[in-house]
Amino acid sequence: AMSNTEIPADLRYTKEHEWARREGDVVVVGITAHAVEQLGDITVVTLPEPGTSVTSGETFGDIDSVKAVSELYAPIDGEVVARNDGLEESPEQVNEAPYTNGWLVKIKPADAAQLDALMDADAYAKFLGDEG
Repeated sequence: AMSNTEIPADLRYTKEHEWARREGDVVVVGITAHAVEQLGDITVVTLPEPGTSVTSGETFGDIDSVKAVSELYAPIDGEVVARNDGLEESPEQVNEAPYTNGWLVKIKPADAAQLDALMDADAYAKFLGDEG
């Protein structure tokens, strides 16, 4: 199992603890293991319908946990083309596998270059170190 401190090298990261992964012409978005650790047990995930436009840095949904409600922030501009409907039944997938089964939405980017502007794994690790 992945340790919770491990930060996958192939993803991009935001200061709000979202990750983004390019998959063909879409970008998959989720929250990091660090965010999951802060939240504790996740009880409800509220996500936008496919077809919704999102703007980098603005909220697109939220996650309720036993501790708090946390807003989700879009890492890039674009259109939601899919959401993880499995989380309605099983929100704990975000706790168990934040980088895989616990993904949140897939976004068709308005500008693919925005992804490259996000933090890489090293920068995110440093950001977490500075924050902690």
